Amino acid sequence: MLDLDAEVLAEHLASVTAWLPTGTPPRRIVDLGCGTGAGTFALLDRFPEADVTAVDFSAAHLQRLREKACARGVDGRIRTVQADLDDTVWPDLGAPDLVWASASMHHMADPDRALRAVRDALAPGGLFVVLELAGFPRFLPENAPEERPGLEERCHAASERYHAEHVPHRGADWGPKLTAAGFTVEAQRALTVNIEGSRAAAVGAYALGSLRRLRGTVADGLPAEDLAALDRLLDTDGPHSILRRDDLEVRTERTVWAARRGA
Repeated sequence: MLDLDAEVLAEHLASVTAWLPTGTPPRRIVDLGCGTGAGTFALLDRFPEADVTAVDFSAAHLQRLREKACARGVDGRIRTVQADLDDTVWPDLGAPDLVWASASMHHMADPDRALRAVRDALAPGGLFVVLELAGFPRFLPENAPEERPGLEERCHAASERYHAEHVPHRGADWGPKLTAAGFTVEAQRALTVNIEGSRAAAVGAYALGSLRRLRGTVADGLPAEDLAALDRLLDTDGPHSILRRDDLEVRTERTVWAARRGA
């Protein structure tokens, strides 16, 4: 799923890295919660003189990132660090010029403490970039599926109820939090993504994987009729499979904050 997310949204990720108010190009970058490397590789492309320290809790994610780095010929520019960023003591990240955190800060048990830790790690004048999503992407038209119109919106409503309890920092306004941690927010950007690509294999696979993941959190919050309709969409061998639809698109919103540590 992380690789599909990177493939489908690559153009938008590149637009974010191009927009960053870095001033002097960074040479030392940290990617916090790097996953399988979507941000890592976008940053390496944007800043060809930079090296990246990629940090994640998952050994499997880091192994996948290293494999991709070798395939791209950039393994010499990447250092991987396995770490739980909810630990009170963080690994030594050096003194990076840029710290990037894409869809990772809302997972922190204590994000305010994490923000202060980033500030302490950054080199004076360094930039911290927080990229967060508003929620899961949407893929179906409003009147779909035919037997349960509006199903996807009801799934998202159930997901919001779930995440409000279990992931309370998702959807937070990070601007005031960054200011409270001692940063100066230099820029903020809202990014609306709308990709038409119903016949692209990656978009279909991305929709299938996303809705499978969504089902895991909303199953107990949907009426039986909605859950059955969702399962028909997820049945790749069935006639109602989401992979058979020709009206898919990717709709999502993300917000970026760029904050500076004082000199």
